[in-house]
Amino acid sequence: MLSDEVPSPQYVAPRRTRADSAKYQRVKVSILGRYMLADRREFPCQVLEMSPGDAVVIAPAAGLEGEKVIVYLDHLGRVEGMIQSTIDGGFVMSIAASSRKRDKLAAQLTWLANRDILNLPEDRRHERVVPDNRHSTVVLDDGRRYNCKIIDISLSGAAIELAVRPAMGTPVTLGRMRARVIRHFQDGVGVEFSSTQAIMTVVQQNLRIN
Repeated sequence: MLSDEVPSPQYVAPRRTRADSAKYQRVKVSILGRYMLADRREFPCQVLEMSPGDAVVIAPAAGLEGEKVIVYLDHLGRVEGMIQSTIDGGFVMSIAASSRKRDKLAAQLTWLANRDILNLPEDRRHERVVPDNRHSTVVLDDGRRYNCKIIDISLSGAAIELAVRPAMGTPVTLGRMRARVIRHFQDGVGVEFSSTQAIMTVVQQNLRIN
C-alpha cells in the first residue's frame, strides 16, 4: 500500500527565475495528496512550497518535463498543470487556472501557511468516531450501487471499506449524503461531504441504508 506520508529528507528547494518570483510568491506549506501522471498512474505526494501559479511536489515518480499532471490535495482539491522541471525527490509543476481560481487559491494558501503560526483550528478536520451502524451504501452518479462498511465518520467526511475505488474527485452518495472521493487506501476510500454537518447524530442518520 502506498503511504500518504512521503518523506523528503533529500529535498532541496529549486532555483527560481526573477520572472517567476515577481509573478507569484510561493509559501511554505505541508499538504498531502495524490497525483496522476499522463499514463494514469497514481502516487501519493506532498507539496512543500506552492503559489497560485506553481508548486514544488515531493513524489516517488517525477514524470517527464512537459507532461500533464493532475493533483488532488487536502484542503485544496483538484489542481491541474504541467511538469516544469524535475528535482531530487519530485518535480515542480505549473498550475493551470483562471484568474478567479488563482485568487481563491492565494487566499487558501495564505490561510494554510498561517494556520500553524496563529494556532488556528483546521477547517475540515473534525473528531472521527465509529458510527453505531457501520453498514451503508455508496451510489455513483450512473446509478451503480455498492454495499460498504463505515470505518469512521466526522462532521465533514467518512472513511469507508469499499470493493471498488472510484477515481478521486468522483461524486458519490453515501447513504443520503452527497460527497466526493478525496482519498484512496488499501481497502476503500475517504470521502468529503458536500456540506459540513452541524451534529454527529444527523450524519449517522443520513448514512443509514436507503
